[in-house]
Amino acid sequence: SLSSPQIQFADQKQEFNKRPSKIGRRSLSRSISQSSTDSYSSAASYTDSSDDETSPRDKQQKNSKGNGDFCIKNIKQADFGRREIEIAEQEMPALMALRKRAQGEKPLAGAKVVGCTHITAQTAVLMETLSALGAQCRWAACNIYSTQNEVAAALAEGGFSVFAWKGESEDDFWWCIDRCVNVEGWQPNMILDDGGDLTHWIYKKYPNMFKKIKGIVEESVTGVHRLYQLSKAGKLCVPAMNVNDSVTKQKFDNLYCCRESILDGLKRTTDVMFGGKQVVVCGYGEVGKGCCAALKAMGSIVYVTEIDPICALQACMDGFRLVKLNEVIRQVDIVITCTGNKNVVVREHLDRMKNGCIVCNMGHSNTEIDVASLRTPELTWERVRSQVDHIIWPDAKRIVLLAEGRLLNLSCSTVPTFVLSITATTQALALIELYNAPEGRYKQDVYLLPKKMDEYVASLHLPTFDAHLTELTDEQAKYLGLNKNGPFKPNYYR
Repeated sequence: SLSSPQIQFADQKQEFNKRPSKIGRRSLSRSISQSSTDSYSSAASYTDSSDDETSPRDKQQKNSKGNGDFCIKNIKQADFGRREIEIAEQEMPALMALRKRAQGEKPLAGAKVVGCTHITAQTAVLMETLSALGAQCRWAACNIYSTQNEVAAALAEGGFSVFAWKGESEDDFWWCIDRCVNVEGWQPNMILDDGGDLTHWIYKKYPNMFKKIKGIVEESVTGVHRLYQLSKAGKLCVPAMNVNDSVTKQKFDNLYCCRESILDGLKRTTDVMFGGKQVVVCGYGEVGKGCCAALKAMGSIVYVTEIDPICALQACMDGFRLVKLNEVIRQVDIVITCTGNKNVVVREHLDRMKNGCIVCNMGHSNTEIDVASLRTPELTWERVRSQVDHIIWPDAKRIVLLAEGRLLNLSCSTVPTFVLSITATTQALALIELYNAPEGRYKQDVYLLPKKMDEYVASLHLPTFDAHLTELTDEQAKYLGLNKNGPFKPNYYR
């Protein structure tokens, strides 16, 4: 009886071979591998990489109104993108509340904002909110993989000057930023940056334009670090707002967002089972804390590496073994970096990893894993699917590298919209604050968002949970020495 299914299988195989050979000129193996890279889930986007290989830079593009001041993958996807933006709006209550308020006043009238962030449905809601508040926007992507092409299309169709597509080359990346900035008769007066690349480009290439900027809003650890370096060297000639260290960004985007998206990025790319796996997380800041919490809840055995004794002690108190990378590199199944540093995982570590080890990065920049050291003749790179590479050693050992060491969650999956609503609202308020500040309130330095603003952002998100805040009585407020309406914590509170 066992043979009958086999015969059937042989028949099917015959059927398979008998299919008309006019499938187009793609060989079967190519169409199979192609379909795996095109699966919607792996790319978190409707983006079909096989459409055509023409670079968006070589195409004449126009939206339905005949405007062509943008460069994206495919304007035809605008309707898909619009739907995604509408879904995101549901989960971004505070931005929608800001829009309502803006019907009366336009606090960003006259603002010319040049932006460089991940171009996703969530960013689109932010951009359209800034526009509703009166700003003109030009935008580029801060990561070569994180753009959702259909969202970029919807924005271009809506009249935004967007320069971004998923899978840009390094050269495309800088070209897009330049096209965004360098326009006849357009002088930006505000910068919204994520990672500091846009700020750096304007500072280096257009120093005169840089001097006329009213303010910079920066949201990543990396970008903020670069701003402090400029400031220390006395070269920062505009006030900047460090959104990354505002409580609403740190505690929410860095912690809760990573707690939810680390598993998502790993599952979508590798389908790995987390139970019982040994994982080492490098760095126990907010991002590391989020990653560790999620992995621990899934039953993984989690090790942590850390340079800061305070974060290290927190890791120990949370029940994680604190180790040096060298001590566990031979035995772990997954390595995750989230330090904001460079060369955390180097070739020597990669050489000692066990077969099948998954290596990925949750920090903003692709500097944490020394990927360049793997591009040597004795190692073979195999692209398995979008954002997944196998790197094979001469003895047949392989490691699985995700997103070429770039930001895992935004490159390989999406991030929870609600958390981004919190960050985006903080960014919008920081722009409004800097743009409207009277002359002299902000010097040429890096500032934190006032605590009052942080509290305001948080309060805008409470109605979503049908949450009810308690109000202080006059007596209680006096006892604590506080204003009834906040701020409720001192600025140094962490």
